[in-house]
Amino acid sequence: MPPSRARTTALAPLLLLATTACTAAEHEPAPARHPLPVSRQARQLRLPLDAYASTVAETHLVEDAQDILMRRCMKDHGMQWKTLPPVDAQDTEPPNLRRYGADEAEAARYGYHPSPDPPSLVRRNRAWDAREALPPEVRRAAYGPSGKGGCLKTTDRQLAGDTAPPDFHAFNQLTGTALETSRRTPQVRDALRRWHNCMAKAGFDYPDPYTAAGNKRWETADPTPAERATARADVACQKSAKLVKVWAAAETRVQHRLIRQNADRLHKAKARKDRWLSAAHRVLKHEGRTHHQHHTSDQ
Repeated sequence: MPPSRARTTALAPLLLLATTACTAAEHEPAPARHPLPVSRQARQLRLPLDAYASTVAETHLVEDAQDILMRRCMKDHGMQWKTLPPVDAQDTEPPNLRRYGADEAEAARYGYHPSPDPPSLVRRNRAWDAREALPPEVRRAAYGPSGKGGCLKTTDRQLAGDTAPPDFHAFNQLTGTALETSRRTPQVRDALRRWHNCMAKAGFDYPDPYTAAGNKRWETADPTPAERATARADVACQKSAKLVKVWAAAETRVQHRLIRQNADRLHKAKARKDRWLSAAHRVLKHEGRTHHQHHTSDQ
């Protein structure tokens, strides 16, 4: 099998947090014509554990470096290798989007449905899909009989030597723990109570934003007027209750404590990630492309 694509691997940590909040995401949206609608608050939201995970852009960077090396290896086998198209920097979601519920920039138009993928991301995803249909001889050369050999194994060795691929198990575990622990703090419980009372005044009865977003009524191909109305009330109540601000502050304190308690484990994971990123930067630099140039070439 080919290496995992960024659209699943880089977002895996968030899936632990937002499964109920993204029920409608099972429907694949059509491409968007404009940059992702993301609020300033969501773009600026950073948490301490973010340093120990890979962003979507960082995952793309490693994929792009692997692709360059794959192309060289496949050429040695007398075969062509089509590299993945770049993704515009503005088209990647921030790491903590929807962490505490719906984002106001999406809610008015899309309700709880995901906003459509921007064109550059659609192109890259389609290129990944095309690799699922490679001719058998090309797949064998690229991935070997096991799916982990061939040029892929050669490429990984060239890229990072004996350094194992990044392991985000510690991050996945701790970020989920931090979210649930912070949710039970008095400050967040008070903020959720204010949010619930605000929603009740607007005619909605949900205990928290996740439940509102996960309503099975929203499992439709397109957002309904009722869904958009609920989402608009949701984000308005988040704002009046200062929910995101309070929750992020509480979770930041929890994450700092977890980082201190798991310092050695996290340090090793981050060192491994950083070695892969440094190696990827070197490959791209040798190719004559900076990461910024490579990921903004469509603009």
